[in-house]
Parts: sequence; C-alpha cells; structure tokens
Amino acid sequence: MDMLESARRAINEIDKEMAELFVKRMQASAQVGQYKLSHGLPVYDGDREAEVIRRNSTRVEDEALRAYYVNFLQTCMDLSKSYQSQIQNGLRVAYSGVEGAFAFIAAKRIFPDGNQCSYGDFKSAYNAVVNGECDCCVLPIENSYAGEVSQVIDLMFKGTLYINGVYDLEITQNLIGLPGASRGDIKTVVSHPQALMQCAEYIKKRGLKAVEANNTALAAKYVAELGDKTVAAIASEDTAALYGLDMIEKNINENNNNTTRFAVFSRVEKKTEADDSSMQSILVFTVKNEAGALAKAVTIIGNSGFNMRTLRSRSMKKLLWQYYFYVEVDGNAHSKKGQEMLKALSSCCDRLRIVGTFAHETDLK
Repeated sequence: MDMLESARRAINEIDKEMAELFVKRMQASAQVGQYKLSHGLPVYDGDREAEVIRRNSTRVEDEALRAYYVNFLQTCMDLSKSYQSQIQNGLRVAYSGVEGAFAFIAAKRIFPDGNQCSYGDFKSAYNAVVNGECDCCVLPIENSYAGEVSQVIDLMFKGTLYINGVYDLEITQNLIGLPGASRGDIKTVVSHPQALMQCAEYIKKRGLKAVEANNTALAAKYVAELGDKTVAAIASEDTAALYGLDMIEKNINENNNNTTRFAVFSRVEKKTEADDSSMQSILVFTVKNEAGALAKAVTIIGNSGFNMRTLRSRSMKKLLWQYYFYVEVDGNAHSKKGQEMLKALSSCCDRLRIVGTFAHETDLK
C-alpha cells in the first residue's frame, strides 16, 4: 500500500468517527436549543462562543493548524445556531406596542427567529406568558433618560415570571416623513410623549406643533396613512422603513445618551450555582415593620460580598404607606454565598423573591 492510499484510508476512518461525533454534537445542541426555548433565551451567546474557542484552541499545539481549528470550531457553532434557530421558529415572543415600536425592535433583535406577538400594554404582554399564550415577553425596565418603567417593576414584584436576560437598546429619534418631504415642509410632528420630550429643543427651534401618539410606531403609521407632507413622525429608522417613510433628519434627540434596558421574562428560571462575578441578580423584598430593618438588609447584602448596583423603593398599591424594594446586585444569588445571603435576609424581610439571575446585559446592535 502506497502512502497516498494509506492516508486516504486513515481519512475515511476519521471521517466515520467524525460523522458519529457530529450527530452527538448536534443532538446536544438540540438540547441546548430546547433549554433556551423554555427559558426565553436567544440562540446567539457571544460570551459562550468566545469561551469555547479560547478553551478548545489551546488543545491544538501546532500553531499552523490552530487557526484552521478555530475556523472549524466556528463552523460547528454556526451549524449549531442554525439548528437551534429551527427549534426557535415556534417561539412566541410577546411585547407591548405595535410592529415598529422600540419594544418590537428589541424583541426582533433578541429573537430574530421567533414570532413576535403584539399586546396593548405591559400587563397584557406579561400575562400572555403567565397563561401560556406566549413563551416569553420582552419588556422595558429602565430608560437612561426617563428612569425606571414603574408598571414593569411592579409586575416583577407581584408576578411569577423570571428574568433570564437584560439587553440594552440605544434609542435614536429621527424625523421621518412622506417620500419627497423636506425639512422645510414639516409643520407638525407626531410621536410618543417621551420622544417629544427627548426632542423638545429641536421642536422648539423649528417652531413645530407637537401632537402626542400612543407610541412612535403608531405615529409613523398615522403619518403614512395621512398622506400630508407637512406632518412628520419622530421614530426609529427601522420604523421609517416599515411604513415606507423617508428619513428627513437623523438623531434629533437632544441627549445622545439615550438607552432603554429590555428584560426577557419567561415562566422558567435560569439557575446555576456557579459563583460567577460576571452575573447579575435582581431581588424584590419587603422588610419587617421594625426600626433599622432596611439598613440591616442593605448591610447583609454588602457583607455577603454583593455589590449593590441599584436600590429603589416602590409603593404597594393596596397597602397605604407601605413599600417594597427593588435591588440589582453584581453576582449570582443562587451561588453558595448567595444562598447564605438570602438566609440572612430572611431575618429582616417579610417577603423575598429572586426575580432573575443572568449574564451582564448585552448591547443590541
């Protein structure tokens, strides 16, 4: 047997083994896809991919081959993502608003293979997941300009869903109008009150009349249907494309640091006991009606090694002058030290709930 024939036989044997391993890998990938589906998690996980490549590439000592092996790994992961995307084709994602609203844009970017389902308000979208109409919902929890979204924070306290991921969407407001309309044509702008507030300086400078709409997407739809070149909407570039409108002027919001945090809620909690400093946790609790109870709770959190990023109080609607507290901490509340913290908090808290533990939030590009 010559060298060529020997090498080809070796490749044939290796290919047979690789085919069997490929099937096993894709079966495991399908299990990951099912887990992501039930937990309301997106297919793509950049941190996980980077870790797989970093760890596995060190196993190839030959530097010339290592680069090829990295490409091989990336191809395998791309195939796995494609396979998992098929699984998520049936994923039903609730959001509040209409197609083209910022919540829709966030839901589409987080779950590009999911089926986005529109609901009229935050509570309806949340309850759609509670009652099984949808698998998860994407709701805003905070805006860097306008602050917390109080209705969603209240749902965290009163509801049963868990947060398994938080994503940042940069909000850029644009002047959009009918095809052919110019900036000089515009006399009236229509948008959500918050968008109008964010662009108040621009509106005042141009001497425009401001008209409120329920959301930016409905404003764009109204302008498209009205057919009046003197009326424009303030909305996103995605919304302009959706309703066939032109971008008249970009980035007209006076504060360029405008980002909304969107949380993904699902019925199943993503739990791990790893003491991972790259994770975050959200807790809600009430404290006992005794002097120093809140101070004690805050001290316990700090002494347990958790950096508290946020502490907010919210009134309890049915109990006059009583409050619950919303806390975000760096770290995993399900870790061993997290469980010790929760046990210590029970001494000063009447009600305590982990709303979610998740990796540090991701920017939605």
